[in-house]
Amino acid sequence: MKKIAIVHDWLTGMRGGEKVLECLCELFPQSDIFTLLHIPGSVSPLIENRTIYTSFLQKLPLIKTHYRTYLPLFPLAIESFSVDAYDMVISSSHCVAKGVITPPSTLHVCYSHTPMRYVWEHYHTYFGKNKKGFMTRTAMNIFAHYLRMWDVSSSNRVDYFTANSYNVANRIKKYYRRTAKVIHPPVDCSLFTPPDTYEEGGYYLIVSAFAPYKRIDIAIEAFRELGLPLVIIGGGQEEQLIKNMAKNNIKCLGWQPGEVLKDFYRNCKALIFPGVEDFGIVPLEVQACGKPVIAYAKGGVLETVRGIYPDSESRPEMKQKQPETPTGVFFTEQTTESLLEAVRFFEHNKNIFDPLSIRKHAEGFDSLIFKEKFKRYIETII
Repeated sequence: MKKIAIVHDWLTGMRGGEKVLECLCELFPQSDIFTLLHIPGSVSPLIENRTIYTSFLQKLPLIKTHYRTYLPLFPLAIESFSVDAYDMVISSSHCVAKGVITPPSTLHVCYSHTPMRYVWEHYHTYFGKNKKGFMTRTAMNIFAHYLRMWDVSSSNRVDYFTANSYNVANRIKKYYRRTAKVIHPPVDCSLFTPPDTYEEGGYYLIVSAFAPYKRIDIAIEAFRELGLPLVIIGGGQEEQLIKNMAKNNIKCLGWQPGEVLKDFYRNCKALIFPGVEDFGIVPLEVQACGKPVIAYAKGGVLETVRGIYPDSESRPEMKQKQPETPTGVFFTEQTTESLLEAVRFFEHNKNIFDPLSIRKHAEGFDSLIFKEKFKRYIETII
């Protein structure tokens, strides 16, 4: 049997990338994990129980809470790993994991969640004028150029790319000039299930990391105006900002375990998804519970949500895009006004969304399907 190493950027919480990592651990039960840093107890037991190797970053000051501050050191840290003892390396990468150095005899397959978002499409979102101080912006203007060059050059270390969406495959082609096999990430349809009796729900829901590009701010502004109840589940670097904005009809909760999250999914009216995601597991989790999604029509949701456009009657080019069995509503501008229009449309057209059809759509992305597709792909290249 081949000896396999899985390289993952960092282990600090259970988000979409870590759910892919769980499936990889199930597919390759004897594999070891290499990661820049690991906060013990932050990920599932399936991952925690593996042999986990960390880099020198693990010992640096404030690494658990401010690890992104060390971004310029990430390439050096990932290159410090020795994987010479392994026959195959699978990198699960959204930052630098794909840059691990492998010997010529080792097969390197990258499952790419995205090219390094911090220096490509989300650079100004993270390091724009109103996001960081002068010193940080000045330093990143210098380091970002180096990181982009490293990101492109290290892509040549990968033998085969797989991508979590056509959206990401297009970025890989643009930035790396490489093709990628698309294998959509998994949603746990055995955990996220519809309630026995369907009810409309009493609130709208956001489940998200509190990062700048998630655009939770426009959702808060919209629901302030609407006065409708909104529950926000998550945490992250913009946590204090989000909490300061959330007033009256808006509740801000921390991260919740899967079973609790399932109850929030089941009892919501719809998920609000205002950001642009590479793929996005959360919209599929809520659809697996039979509930619809109101999303900004860009990025991964175009592959996971069958969205209806509120303004299709006035825009003939949109009318032909309307699905027969919609699983959500799309808004076309990343603004408070556009989201308001979508929510108001949903409030007046809830009857067009069928929970059974929504659930069936999500089942097409089940964990078992992901594992079967990834396993077959590996078998074709080894």
